[in-house]
Amino acid sequence: MRLLTAGESHGPALTAILEGVPAGLAIDASFINAQLARRSLGFGRGARQKIERDQAEILSGIRGGETIGSPIALRVINRDFDNWKQFMAAGAIARGRELTLPRPGHADLPGVLKYNRGDARDVLERASARETAARVAAGAIARRLLEELGVSIASCVLSVGDASSSKIPSFREALRLDPELPMLNNAGRARKAIEAARKKGETVGGSIMVMAQGIVPGLGSYAQWDRRLDARLGAWLLSIPSAKGVLFGDILQSHRLEGSKAHDAIFYDSQRGFYRKSNHAGGLEGGITNGEELRATVLLKPLPTLRKPLPSVDILTKKPGLAQAERTDTCAVVPAAVIAEALLALGLCEAYLEKFGSDSMEELLRNVEGYRRQVAEF
Repeated sequence: MRLLTAGESHGPALTAILEGVPAGLAIDASFINAQLARRSLGFGRGARQKIERDQAEILSGIRGGETIGSPIALRVINRDFDNWKQFMAAGAIARGRELTLPRPGHADLPGVLKYNRGDARDVLERASARETAARVAAGAIARRLLEELGVSIASCVLSVGDASSSKIPSFREALRLDPELPMLNNAGRARKAIEAARKKGETVGGSIMVMAQGIVPGLGSYAQWDRRLDARLGAWLLSIPSAKGVLFGDILQSHRLEGSKAHDAIFYDSQRGFYRKSNHAGGLEGGITNGEELRATVLLKPLPTLRKPLPSVDILTKKPGLAQAERTDTCAVVPAAVIAEALLALGLCEAYLEKFGSDSMEELLRNVEGYRRQVAEF
């Protein structure tokens, strides 16, 4: 399975092309749009969410409500493009929205150096987290496929700034959390941290957890370094623009423990087969899923656009100044959790299709069911 996206933050639209989805998967635009709507939520979002009402248009790969095996093309219109036509249209020549004072922490400066551009607008428009709307749309299709395979995905916020939840929720608890700030407890303190940052012209980061249930053991491989599933899923999750670290299981605690307390003892029951009473590993051992719930924590930096900007240097004049400000969120931790769900779904689908085949849903479901029987009879 392959995913490509295209489009700029204030361009006409974002586009996603998802290749390798089996034929025969039932899906419609409303399922995709429900995930896009979740991405727009979150305490601490900025003014753009009042403009955009993201809807996915299916351009190819789905006919009569079913995938047909060919590449799926999706388009999400940028409503704010109406205010940017003179600056962002392909033939636009109007000036006035250039950015020459790069923002520390953003792709502005390394991007203009890499591509030899005199305007960081050429960089930031694509480096913007707005691009993730296309990936959430594509991830909804992956999520729909996983549903057919008995896999469910959820997420939660663990911390915002110095406000942390004192307990990690169960999968079922995560599904019931407030979508505006899905923390099991201390959400009030987190809201205060976000509001305090907004008043100061600051931004605030945090951490999220994404989890999946119902995964078969045996996805991924230890045989080659680049087939280890924790490495591959880590790459998907680290592609979230503000992500700076990914941890599987409870390594934040268990790395301080002796091995006898950090690993998950194995048990066997004739009805359940092999199972664990703990899940310190987060569902992955040796680069392979072990059948337990998969849990990954993503660490998110504060967003780099500040209303009280940091010192910078003009890329044209080389004179010192303050980094230019762009419209931004105060906190994007909540939408990052939704994005993480989409990317985890894409990564897990990739692993499933690699192991079980991807031409048709009938073939895929038959192969998965046969493998489940094999594992149960082992």
